[in-house]
Amino acid sequence: MPENLSPQEALIYVMVMMSAVDKTMTDNELEGIGRLARVLPVFDGFDHDRLVHVARECGALLDGAEGLDIALEVVREALPPRLYDTAYAVAVELAATDHSVPNEEIRLLQLLRDRLGLDKLTCAAIERSAIARFRK
Repeated sequence: MPENLSPQEALIYVMVMMSAVDKTMTDNELEGIGRLARVLPVFDGFDHDRLVHVARECGALLDGAEGLDIALEVVREALPPRLYDTAYAVAVELAATDHSVPNEEIRLLQLLRDRLGLDKLTCAAIERSAIARFRK
């Protein structure tokens, strides 16, 4: 289990989990992870050369026994509470990149919301915002 994950690395874990939960990581999702890591202020100071390494580390964790549950706990422990809604927002952003949200992604969003103790109104606002941004 990874130790001393930075908040930025935890957010990358969230994005990788969202991308991998349906067993396919699309080019749009991978590009989305890179784009979000480049433009969001929370990633200021993050060494972007580590992005692939962190993503692979998360993938290896997810492949293990109870990988998703462990990854969710690692994320919760690494994030300060002020970034819980940010974690949910990056997950929603990744889910929306393919313009459809399969049941596996919906379930992961529920697990993330519950693990981080986010209220439904905050989550609904984040989800509605993504719908507006990705509307064709």
